[in-house]
Amino acid sequence: MFTDRQVISIKSGDGGDGMTSFKRFKGVATGGPDGGDGGDGGSIYFVGDKSKSSLIDFKFTHKFRAEDGGKGDTNNCHGRNGEDKVIAVPPGTIIKDRDSGMIIADVYYDGQKVKVLDGGRGGKGNVRFTTSKRHTPHFAQKGEKTPIRYLLLELKVIADVGLVGFPNVGKSTMLSKISGAKPKIANYHFTTISPNLGVVSRYEKTFVVADIPGLIEGAAEGAGLGHDFLRHIERTRMLAHVVDISGVEGRNPIDDFIMINAELKEYSEKLAKLPQVVVLNKADIFGAEENIKAFKKKFGRKYKIFTCSAISAEGLDKVLDEIYEVLQTLPEPAPIEHEEFVYQRPDHNDFEIERDDDGAFVVFGPLVDLLERNVVLDDYDSLAYMQKTLREKGVIKELRKLGAKDGDVVVIGETEFDFID
Repeated sequence: MFTDRQVISIKSGDGGDGMTSFKRFKGVATGGPDGGDGGDGGSIYFVGDKSKSSLIDFKFTHKFRAEDGGKGDTNNCHGRNGEDKVIAVPPGTIIKDRDSGMIIADVYYDGQKVKVLDGGRGGKGNVRFTTSKRHTPHFAQKGEKTPIRYLLLELKVIADVGLVGFPNVGKSTMLSKISGAKPKIANYHFTTISPNLGVVSRYEKTFVVADIPGLIEGAAEGAGLGHDFLRHIERTRMLAHVVDISGVEGRNPIDDFIMINAELKEYSEKLAKLPQVVVLNKADIFGAEENIKAFKKKFGRKYKIFTCSAISAEGLDKVLDEIYEVLQTLPEPAPIEHEEFVYQRPDHNDFEIERDDDGAFVVFGPLVDLLERNVVLDDYDSLAYMQKTLREKGVIKELRKLGAKDGDVVVIGETEFDFID
């Protein structure tokens, strides 16, 4: 089964909690703080793996998690960092943020490794909260929690040449004759339901040819196999447009050629501008000669046109020579250019304040998330740390601007306080 689009969820590891601990000596119940920091959570990476040819693995496994960081320990020992999660994908896989559609990375090369999500930061142990006035902090910081992200994986096969045309025009037969590929071949439409790749050797060089499943009218709008496989042509450097010149199926070869080119243009102007070699297949069938003359008369000035019989391989050498020559003039393939999308870490200085229906002032945002990690409500030193942070970050000042008075309720996270100016 060929799968070239899949939605998955990923989550980097949470940071480990910092430790609240104090040194203990014989005769000394509580010494100085010695709680260590928590370990960082594991990150999420993607790596290109040429042994994979589709995204079928993600149809059955679509949740990926990195390991959480370990908790800090006594004697100022750092918690163990979480193990990274490395996800293998076939080269040519584009990774997008599902919600925005923005491209995070184009995993184009075998072995290419891309970090998509950073692991959560480990929390600080209580030893990190000592100051000249706070000698024995009885609180530590919790590890950073990481959100679940949803990705769209989209595979666009990487090939130098794309074979395009109507169903049953002989593309698969042609690929089997010019390469070692063994695609399914039969005398009915849509024999090919996934792109087949073949490596062609010519004059001590090689190039990759992709047999793209047959297109029909309306393909650019999703008719037939439509968008499912038009996207794969985007990776090619040139096209070999295969036409059934015999007309034995009752279609007009000229109309077929015009319609397929119109679908390519409808889908992408870039596709319509790719160099195109025209291959008139089934030229050995009785009655094809008249169609060949008419076709060359109409398109001979604009395109290089070749006649062949894919089933007997007659004429294919000239086609390959032309493809070889055209490829020498084209730039080497490269990943698509895109504006890189990166999942940003929250700015812990940011906050917002809204007033709810009961008149309470609700403070929320990354700063509140940080405070919830740091504050232990039943510890005096911890509450003092929170009040100091609220002043330094401008929360108290903003509450005053919004009209907060003594006795007003302020909600920070899941905790309510009375405002005292």
